[in-house]
Parts: sequence; structure tokens; C-alpha cells
Amino acid sequence: MVRNRGVAFFATLTVAITAPTLHAQEIPVVTLDQAIELAQRVSPTIVTARGDLDVAEASRREYIGDWLPTVTSSSSFSTNSTSGRFNEATQTTVSGGSSTSYSAGLTASYTLFDGFRRNATGRSTNATIGSAEATLVNQRFQIILQTKQAFFQAVAAEELMRVAQTQIERADNQLRITRELLAAGAANARLQLLNAQTSRATASANLSRLIGYDSGVRVDPTGTMGEFVPVDTSAIRAEVIGVSPTILQVNALARAADAQVSVSRGQYWPTVNASYSQNWNGSGINSLANTWSARLSLSWPIFNGFTRETGVARSIASQDAAHARVDDTRRQISAQLTQQFAALVSARVRSDIARASNAAAQEDLRVQQERYRLGVSTIVELLASQVNLDQSEVDMVQSRLDFFVAKAQIEALTGREI
Repeated sequence: MVRNRGVAFFATLTVAITAPTLHAQEIPVVTLDQAIELAQRVSPTIVTARGDLDVAEASRREYIGDWLPTVTSSSSFSTNSTSGRFNEATQTTVSGGSSTSYSAGLTASYTLFDGFRRNATGRSTNATIGSAEATLVNQRFQIILQTKQAFFQAVAAEELMRVAQTQIERADNQLRITRELLAAGAANARLQLLNAQTSRATASANLSRLIGYDSGVRVDPTGTMGEFVPVDTSAIRAEVIGVSPTILQVNALARAADAQVSVSRGQYWPTVNASYSQNWNGSGINSLANTWSARLSLSWPIFNGFTRETGVARSIASQDAAHARVDDTRRQISAQLTQQFAALVSARVRSDIARASNAAAQEDLRVQQERYRLGVSTIVELLASQVNLDQSEVDMVQSRLDFFVAKAQIEALTGREI
């Protein structure tokens, strides 16, 4: 009776696991480079960052336009009827007529001096463009990081599923030796496979969202999680302070805050404007009178209810906060580098240990299977050896995943591939 129940449970679980795969639809396969390209194409943050850069470039054109004169042209034409009148000399009524007038004008205006506000605005505009460019680079590498994490998770899930499938094969082999005693182990292996399939589906869904697919995708791991590459941590730490997109971004924001202080202080200076206009007026094209005017004006607000002082105080407060963020960001990047460098070392060491453990576990399983066949080993010892081998294979996959995720984190901090 116990044997029949075990076989029935085993068969039911097999059907439950394999049934969804029988109806699985064909899904696309993407490489890491393809996933990164697609993710950058559909990411809302990158689209927003590109838009901000376009707006900043437009602001630069507007700033250039502030240094050019303003030219306005105007023209008009009018015709009016005149009422009839009585001529006393001839004792007759003269009928009404019409009168016509033309006018045209051209006005040019140029600000000669505005308290250095245009200069400060130019510095602020350039700093804003630098910030937008750094933001775009930072967002691009953040999306690359997220895509690589999702991709590596999907690759690891594929490998873990293969490990789980190998566990099933081992469990089936042991089941042939003693079906009743290993039925629970085979069922547990299939449960592990079910968990691995669930993890793969989750990782595939996350990667699909990042790269703009509505349905799931499969990953092509070729050349993405191979051998561990050496990383020059000293050179990267020295380099990252100058090229990290995050640091470039906060530095640009600090420069913009510095320029804004100058813009606020420029309100204490007078504004000088010059304008010139020329007009033509008359009742006919051939009888237009030419008039012109030139004007030079100076405006200097002496007191405006401390509004300027409030603006300067706000800009200085923003300047102090921006420089504080620069210092804090440098410290934060340094701390993150230290953390990821340690993760690289840990992953490499754990990978070496896992490979050595895997080789030892394979040999131990071979010995235990032979001992069990000869009747000098128990099934408990055989199962323990199999569990050790399964765990060593999981550790090998996990250590490789941790290494390449840490490497992707460092690339996101430096803003380049390493």
C-alpha cells in the first residue's frame, strides 16, 4: 500500500510539473548586448534624460539670443470715406470721397548692460547642460546595471534549472535502485525544479519589462558569464572620482548653483537698454514721411522690499547644499566601491571553494554508489552524498552570479565597461 501511494504521488507531481511546459509557446531569445540596447531604447528614465538634455540645449540657444538685438517690424494701410459738403460759391452739393494713409516701421532694441545677469545665466546654462549630459550617462548605466542584473539572474535561473534537472536524473537513477526509499528524494528534486522554473519565469518577466517585451524572453548566455576577469581595483578607485556619472552630475549641479548665486547678485546692478526705430507715414506710397527715434535708458532698482536679498539668500543656501551633496556623493561612491570590491573577492573565493567541493562531491557520490551497490553503505549516506553534490553545483552558479553582478555595479559607478 505504501509503495502504491509513493508511486501515485510521484506520477501526480511529474504531471503537475511537466504539464505547463507542454503548452509553452515559442519565446524570443536575446543576448546581453541586445537586452541592453532594447532596455535603453524603451526606458522612461533615459527618454526623460534625453528630453532634459534637449531642453538644456534649447536654453543655451535662448541664452545666445539674449546677446542679440530684438528687431520688430510693423506696417499698416487704411482708407476712410469723407462726407459730402455744400459749396456756397456754386450753390451745389459736393459728394463725399475717400482718404488713404500708409505707415511702416522698423524697431531694433538691444540691452547694453543688465548687471552681468546674462553672463551668470550663461554659466548656469552651461552647467545645466553638463548636468543633463551627466544625468543621461548615469541613467544609461543604471539601466545597463538593471538589465545586466536581470539578465544574469535569468542566466543563473537557467543554470539552476539545469542543476535541478540533473538532480532529477540522479534521483531517478537512485529510484531504480530502491524506488520506495528514494521516492521522497525524487519528489523533492522535482519540487526544486518547480522552484527553479518559477525563478526563471520571474527573472524572464523582469528582463522582458526592462527591454520592452510584453511576453517572456529566453536569454542567450554565450559569453556573458564565463571566466572571472581580473579587475584593477586601485586604478578604478582613482579613476571613478573623475569620471563617475553620478559625481559628474552633482558637480554640474554645484556649478549651476554657483552661477545662480551670480544671477541673484546681478539684480543689484543697473540695466541699460538701447533702442532705435524708424517709421514711414503718409497718404500715399510716393509721399511717405520718414521719421526715426533712438533711445538709451538706464534702470537701477534702489530698493525693492528686500526681495533681492531673499533671492540671494536662497541661492546661497542652494549652493551650500549642492556642494555638500558633492562631498557626500564622493564618500558614498567610495563606500560603494569598497563594498563591491569586497563582493568581487568574496565571489571569486567562493567560486574556487565551490569548484573544489563539486569535484570532491562527485568523487564521493561515485564511491558511495559503489559502496551501496556492494551493500557496505546505507541509503542515508548515499542521499547525503547526493545532497552535497547538488549544493556544490548551486554554490558554483550563485558565486558566478554574485561576481558578475558586482562587476556590473562597479561599471555603473565608473560609467564605463571594465
